[in-house]
Amino acid sequence: MKEISRRNFLLLAGGTMLSMASYSLTGCADNRVKGAEPGRSEVDAAKSNVYFTNDISAKGLLDIYSHINQGITGRVGIKLHTGEPGNPNLLPLSLIRGLQANVPNSTIVECNVLYSSPRYETATHREVIKNNGFTFCPVDIMDAEGDTMLTVPGMKEFLAKGQGYTPGDHLTEVAVGRHLFNYDSLLVYTHFKGHTMGGFGGSLKNIGIGIPSGHVGKAMVHGPGWPTGPGFLERMVEAGKAVTEHFKGHITYINVLKNLSVDCDCDAHAAPPKCKDIGILGSTDILAIDKASLDLVDKLPEEQKHDLIERIESRHGRHQIRYMKTLGMGNADYNLIQI
Repeated sequence: MKEISRRNFLLLAGGTMLSMASYSLTGCADNRVKGAEPGRSEVDAAKSNVYFTNDISAKGLLDIYSHINQGITGRVGIKLHTGEPGNPNLLPLSLIRGLQANVPNSTIVECNVLYSSPRYETATHREVIKNNGFTFCPVDIMDAEGDTMLTVPGMKEFLAKGQGYTPGDHLTEVAVGRHLFNYDSLLVYTHFKGHTMGGFGGSLKNIGIGIPSGHVGKAMVHGPGWPTGPGFLERMVEAGKAVTEHFKGHITYINVLKNLSVDCDCDAHAAPPKCKDIGILGSTDILAIDKASLDLVDKLPEEQKHDLIERIESRHGRHQIRYMKTLGMGNADYNLIQI
């Protein structure tokens, strides 16, 4: 395929709640929300649990992971973005190494990309991964030996109902890196930040565009000409649904809200962050964790969040949340539990 050029806390609404502890945004005075009294459980069993810590460290990651790792068994893929060369906002390697070393039988997994980059081809992609410091554990480029189709469960039936969705604009299957089938479980480890096309990149973006194969699956998700807007976001959600259903019961999510640039880790010239670092979230519910992450950004002071919110809104980024809900991928109502 011809290479394509790349184009250049909490809102207490909808039943969302903070439980078990008080919460304050790191570095943001007067942004404190009171939770339940110490020692009392206010967790609503009808909502999904999202765990939060201000401690952005290997210890904080492990504390979060200990609450959400029940289904992580067998051979584990850790899906993260290893970054473009020169990106200034990548997560510190200590935050990756400290987690990966404590996940038995784990391998970092990636796929090639569709835009103009050394990450377009496997050989040069491996060099980028090495140069970015990922030498402490195996990194599997899952489409290095090609791809295979993964069904999006229920999509044929969903599209047959009409409801304004045109079958040709949506995915009933998506090409993913062939090596995906070598893993029993998936830990979706995400640097939450803005994104040029998606508005924001959370857990959904990490798998919805990160796991489709570089030269086939990503073209299916983007669509001809790389259009932006709801159609692209819906295809990204559909690809994400294929992955979540494939690993159902054996997939979990961590979002690290640090270095919150308006740009993705795929941008070698990403803008510097204007937001203060917030913390780490973890959940077994992809919809709940991305919704909670957005709610935390919304709670930031205006001067910090302005550019990131503008990026999210101008790209219709919140449509990711709405469409995940439409496809039954999780719960938009959640208990936010500080640990």
